[in-house]
Amino acid sequence: MRLPDDGYESERISPVIIALIFITAIVVLVLWINRDRFEKKDEPAVLAGEDAGVEQEIVEQSTSTLTPEDFDFWEKYPETTPEPVLEATPEPIAEDPATDGKHTKIINDEGEEEWIEIDPDLQKHSYDFTKLVKKEDILKYYEDGKELSFVGVDLSKYQEYVDFAKLKKAGIDFCMLRVGARGYGTGQLVLDSYFQENIKRATDAGLDIGVYFFSQAVTIEEAEEEARMVLEYIQDYEVNYPVVFDMEYVENDTARVEQLSKEEKTLITQAFLEEVELEGYTPMIYGKKEWLLTKIDLGRLVGYDIWLADYSDIPDYPYQFSMWQYTNQGKVEGVSGKVDLNISFIDYTEK
Repeated sequence: MRLPDDGYESERISPVIIALIFITAIVVLVLWINRDRFEKKDEPAVLAGEDAGVEQEIVEQSTSTLTPEDFDFWEKYPETTPEPVLEATPEPIAEDPATDGKHTKIINDEGEEEWIEIDPDLQKHSYDFTKLVKKEDILKYYEDGKELSFVGVDLSKYQEYVDFAKLKKAGIDFCMLRVGARGYGTGQLVLDSYFQENIKRATDAGLDIGVYFFSQAVTIEEAEEEARMVLEYIQDYEVNYPVVFDMEYVENDTARVEQLSKEEKTLITQAFLEEVELEGYTPMIYGKKEWLLTKIDLGRLVGYDIWLADYSDIPDYPYQFSMWQYTNQGKVEGVSGKVDLNISFIDYTEK
């Protein structure tokens, strides 16, 4: 056993302990040196001179009164409404003129159906055609059991001799007699070869008298000439039914008036009617539906009575009319062969 060697080893200092002591000393020294920096870390720096003034200005400028709401800057811009998406507008569905109540049908010069717009400013008729009563070929109109119409015939040389006494007995109230015509080709004025005899014998039979003239005037002067001819031949008789202007085309040939515009035909019609009216007679326009609606301007002839020619069971002429020629195939005592029959909704003897 070596006791001295054992004692020597116990008295020696470990190198590890020495190293730890050294490191600890260095750390303590570093902490002591930097003690002032750690103590003043949370205090504001105090500067002197110009540096202090600059620092103070920076502090003051950085001071702000903004709140969190001030940063909600999206609300400062107006909300934008998105542009609406436009849907395609559907094409309007065209109304059927046959059922819209705004049109009426005619047969035009070419024989084709045509729908004409009804003028809302022109007076419409108010007849209730369910109140018509027909006995044989005679048509009458009643309201509340009272007859409110008058029966008539229109006559010219084409009926030749007429027995007016038999006409009267058959229930005829008035006669519309043709005074004459203007040639549709030559333009010459022609007196109806039966007129003078007819007006005399019709008057003697106690029938009421109206007259008409078949016009082919192509100027206002010619229309006035036709009116003066009529007035000359009726001046010696009592004509208490209308004096009628009848302008028409002719079948299977060309009429003088076909060259005229609607405006010209209207002015010519007006000239004839005004000449008649000046002499105290009741002026009237005769025509078929197609003529009245398309060949003249009724809007400029307001106030003149209409004698409608329509051979259908019920006329579909929309405007006011006073007389209706309802057939050209009538049969009546006193006239041999067929004759035009008429109904008047006005008693012109009292007008």
